[in-house]
Formats: sequence, C-alpha cells, structure tokens
Amino acid sequence: MTMMTQNCKTFLFCLVATSALLLSGDRALANKNLKKKPNILLIAIDDLNDWIGCLGGHPQAKTPNIDRLAAQGVLFANAHCQSPVCNPSRASMMTSLYPETSGVYFLSPDLSQSPVAVRNTLLPKRFQKEGYHVSAAGKLFHGSQNKKYFPNYAGSYGGFGPIPKNKVTSFPGHPLWDWGAFPKKDDQMPDHKIAAWGVHELQKKHDKPFLIATGFYRPHVPQFAPQKWFDIYPLDTLKLPKVNKNDLSDLPQYGINITRLKHVAPTHEWVTKNDEWKTLVQSYLACVSFVDHQVGKVLNALEASPYNHNTYIVLYSDHGFHLGEKERWAKRSLWEDSTRVPMIVVGPGVAKGKVCTKPVELLDIYPTLLGISKLKPDSKLQGNSLEPLLKDPAAEWPHLARTSFGPKNVAIRSERYRYIRYNDSTEEFYDHSTDPHEWNNLIKQPRFANQIKQHRDALPTNYHPLLGARSTGHKAFEASHIINHKK
Repeated sequence: MTMMTQNCKTFLFCLVATSALLLSGDRALANKNLKKKPNILLIAIDDLNDWIGCLGGHPQAKTPNIDRLAAQGVLFANAHCQSPVCNPSRASMMTSLYPETSGVYFLSPDLSQSPVAVRNTLLPKRFQKEGYHVSAAGKLFHGSQNKKYFPNYAGSYGGFGPIPKNKVTSFPGHPLWDWGAFPKKDDQMPDHKIAAWGVHELQKKHDKPFLIATGFYRPHVPQFAPQKWFDIYPLDTLKLPKVNKNDLSDLPQYGINITRLKHVAPTHEWVTKNDEWKTLVQSYLACVSFVDHQVGKVLNALEASPYNHNTYIVLYSDHGFHLGEKERWAKRSLWEDSTRVPMIVVGPGVAKGKVCTKPVELLDIYPTLLGISKLKPDSKLQGNSLEPLLKDPAAEWPHLARTSFGPKNVAIRSERYRYIRYNDSTEEFYDHSTDPHEWNNLIKQPRFANQIKQHRDALPTNYHPLLGARSTGHKAFEASHIINHKK
C-alpha cells in the first residue's frame, strides 16, 4: 500500500465520520426542537349549547370545571359552528373548509367522498406528520371516521350507550330520543371511560409533543345520566328557557319548514302536550353537569402532569341545541341557539380570564393550532388564526362567522347582528344588542339597510353540489324546497 493510498483512506474515513457526526447533530437538534413544541389537548363536547356557567345560557347551569378553564384563558362568547349538524360541523373543523367548499352539508357522506376534502391534510394527520404523538378517544369525527382519520384511536367506549331495554319515556320517535335517570353509576357511562382514558394518556411519559383529543358524547341524546346529576336540578325550582309565544309570526315559512320537517326530535306541541318540557330541561342540565365532571378529571390530570405549562387546551362543542326556543327542539336551525358554541382556549401566552365577543368559527381552530405550534401555515385552510385574539381579545378582527344548513341556507354572524338567507331568497335579520333571543325579525326595517347589505355581501358565491343522501338533513332540505316551490 502506498503512502498516498493510505492518506486517501484516512481522509475518506474522516469525511464519513464527520458527516455522521453532523447528521447525528442535526438529528439531535431536530429532536430538541421537536421537544420544545407545545402539546395540545382537545376537548370536544357533543350538542353543548351555552348552558354553562361562564356563558350564562341557563341561570341554574352548574359547570364548575368548564368555568375554571374559562378563567384560565380566553372564552369566545361569539363562536359559531359551520353547520348545526354533527358530521358537517366536525368535518369543517378538522379540514378548515366550509360545507359550501367540501359538499359535506348533512349526516352523510364520509369526508372521503368529498373530492375537495381528500386533497386537504386533516388536522390529526398534519400533526402526526409534524412529529406529534396523536391519540384520541370518543367522538371527534362522526361515526366510523374517528378510527379512520385519528392515529392511535382508542375507541368510542360505547358511544351513545348504554341503552335500556325499554324506553324511559313515552316519546314514540327515534330510539336515541329518550331522557331520564339511567344508568345507576357513572362508571357505566362511555364519557366516564373516555375521561379515564384521557387521564391515563396524560400520565404517560411522552418523549415527543402530543395531541390528545377527548370527545365526550353527552349531552347528546339519549339524555341519560345517573340520578345524582338529576338531583342537582329539582323540578319544582327549575326554570324554563324564555320563549315568545308570537315568535314565529314574522319568520319566513321556509325557515319554519326546514327546522321542523322530517326530523327525529319531538315537536314543541308534543313536548308541551305531554308536560315534558321541565323533564327535558332537567335531563339536559344533568347531562351537562355530568360531562363537566368528566372534563374536570382530564383537567386535573393535566395540572398534575409535567406537561401543564407547555400545553394548549381547546374546549369546544360541535353545535348548539334548542330546548324549546323558537318552538324548536334539537339543532338543525340557523338561529343563535343552534349555531353558537362554547369555545375556550388556554395555554402559554394566552390572555387569562378574558371574554372575546368577536365572531369566530370552529374552522379557525386548525389554523390557530398550526400558528401557536410554530408550524407552517396551510393556504388551503379557510379559517383564520385566532392568535391575535388570544393575546388581545379586543384586537381588530375583520372576519364574520358563517353557518349553513344545505346549499343556499346560510347565516352570517357579526359582533352585533345575525343575518339569515334561505334557499328561496327569504331573509331574517336580528340585532343582538337589543334582542338576544332573536324574537324580532328586522329584515324589513329601512334603518338597517346598510347593515343588511354588509351581511348579504358576506354570503358565499359558490356552493358545492350536495354529496351523500338519505340522512334527515337531506330529507328536510329536499322536502322544504319542494313545498315552497309548490306554493
């Protein structure tokens, strides 16, 4: 072997060794930066309206755990879903796409059937790609989509169950539409098990940042909870929501039809005739306090963990819920009771104990999480990052909130007003500064002409064709359209 050959080999060895060290250093730096990323805890609650203490939707609601969370961050008091139905609302949140863009308007179809949605990276998949440990339990997407789209999905733990052999009530409709004290113990409830899973996840040792999502099923029907939660709300002292007996007199017939035709919920007439209003309100409140207790367990686990100071918490609901307001039960309307949702954000750098009244949307959550995690933004997302409002809830915010229930049935919410336009071009307009219950339709009032125009201008100009079929939403939409055309 010549001296030159030996020197070449020595040089190559040193070069390879140096490269390996550099690569190792890069990996170490990458791992270090990854560990600095904040953790994320999502808490989704099904069918929760503003009947929580901090929002004051019902004066007797007892939600100490959600209230203490609100005191630690920003409570968005004017947050709205993109659809008053589970599947499209959750699809919008996880894709940051409006239903008008994806074509997912009702309980079907699965996101995989939307050509637009499949081109987007869903929220959990995006964070998995960024090196996060992503896990979930319960209801985050609708139905079987949870297992399909969430890495490390632990299961539904029984979903809407348990279900008694015979209905608790005499309501003859959909089997899930039932209410009352059932079962006997908390640990028989799926939400109890989902909370236990969340506690276990937070007690684990995590070597990389995590996104943990807990999706609670109550207060979605069946409105069941053990008796002790009903005892909090005695029937003889229970207050009913405020209702104007003449509320429907100034509404378009189309708006009335689409909220009532071919739905599975009881009618207001059935509820009042059978003297079930107070029992339904009691059941809903009992479920709300029950799920608040489960939320508290998860929050306590986070506070006791080493991740407490580097974790963002986002609590939200998929849509609101009527309990007799506008003579309506359940959701599927474009009024405030159906579109408004609780939304709370807590974490490093977030203002504490503040209330934001700017109109925000569920599809803002995805871009917000990217922003606070210092991840590259995605131009395909239609939501807006809430970061300015997390620092200053009174910051300039030029955006409006939009909710739809089928093509061309759209509500626009600003800080003060609600505007609704239906498929047949009829309209509603409300001034929340004087009419928080939306009892007076001001659409024909000339003094609001400029404000109405501003909200009209915010309507979408393009609507993706309907996808899927045979859900209650599809049937109500089609029936309402046909009825009005016949007239």
